[in-house]
Amino acid sequence: MAIKAEHINYLYGEGTAFEQYALKDVSFEIQDGEFVGLIGHTGSGKSTLIQHLNGLIQASSGKIYYNGEDIYQDGYDKKGLRSKVGLVFQYPEHQLFEVDVFSDVCFGPRNQGLSKEETEARAREALMLVGLEERFWYQSPFELSGGQKRRAAIAGVLAMRPEVLILDEPTAGLDPRGRDEILDEIAALHGEKGMTIVLVSHSMEDIARYADRILVMNRGEKMFDGTPKEVFGHYKELEKIGLAAPQITYVVHQLQEHGIPIKGDITTVEEARDEILRLLGKGSGKAGSRL
Repeated sequence: MAIKAEHINYLYGEGTAFEQYALKDVSFEIQDGEFVGLIGHTGSGKSTLIQHLNGLIQASSGKIYYNGEDIYQDGYDKKGLRSKVGLVFQYPEHQLFEVDVFSDVCFGPRNQGLSKEETEARAREALMLVGLEERFWYQSPFELSGGQKRRAAIAGVLAMRPEVLILDEPTAGLDPRGRDEILDEIAALHGEKGMTIVLVSHSMEDIARYADRILVMNRGEKMFDGTPKEVFGHYKELEKIGLAAPQITYVVHQLQEHGIPIKGDITTVEEARDEILRLLGKGSGKAGSRL
C-alpha cells in the first residue's frame, strides 16, 4: 500500500467567521502501481487534496499514511517523503526557477545529497524519458513552449526517482498532439516502471483512457471511487455537479435508444470500435442489420 488517507478534514479560515471546509471526511487508499484519476468541478478540493499526499499541506484533522507510516508523527522526514511522492503542479512556472533546464532538473537529486556525476546522470535520464530534445536543455526554462515547460517540470520530479507521481492538469492548454504525447509518456512510466500515478484532469476522455480507477470529488467530499466503467455509469449524477462522462458514452446510449444492442458501459473510442466490430460480426442478425 502506497498512500492511505483516513478521515481527512481541511478548513480554510479555521476558528473565524469565514471558516469553510475545503476537504471533509475524505478517506481512501492508493495501492502500489495503481493509475488513479482524480476529477471534480473547480473548487471541489482536488488540488488541496493532492497537496496533502506529500505533506505540503497538513490536514486540520485526520491521518495520512505513506507505506504504513503516519506522515504527521513527530520527526517524520517530510523532505524524504517529497522525494518519494513527487508532485507536478498545474502551472510549470511554479516549479521552474534555475538559469537553464538542465540545472533545474538537477536541483532535486542534488538536494538529495547525490554526487555531481549521479545528479547529472539522473537529469539526463529524466529529460530523455519525457522526450525533451537535448537542444533545449541549456536554454532558460522560461523560453520554452507550454508543452516543453511541462516536460521540464515532470523531468525535475522524475530525476528524484519518486515511487508515486502526482500530476495536476499536466496537459492544460496544450494542443491535442502535445497532450497525447505527455499522457502516453506518463502511461509508459506506469506500465514499464510500475510507478504509481495520480492524474488530476478535466478531460473525461483522458481519464477514461488511462486511469484504472477514478476518485470523484464534490464540494470537498469524496463522491465516487471505482473503475471508469463504474464511475461513468453515474453520468447523470456527474452532470448534476458540473461533470460528465466521455462523449463516446453518450453516443453509446443514443445507439441503445435506437435499438442497437451495444454494451452500455463503454468509456473509450477503442472499446466502442471493438464492440461495433463484434456486433457487425454477427452477420445478418438483428444487430448486424441495424448497424
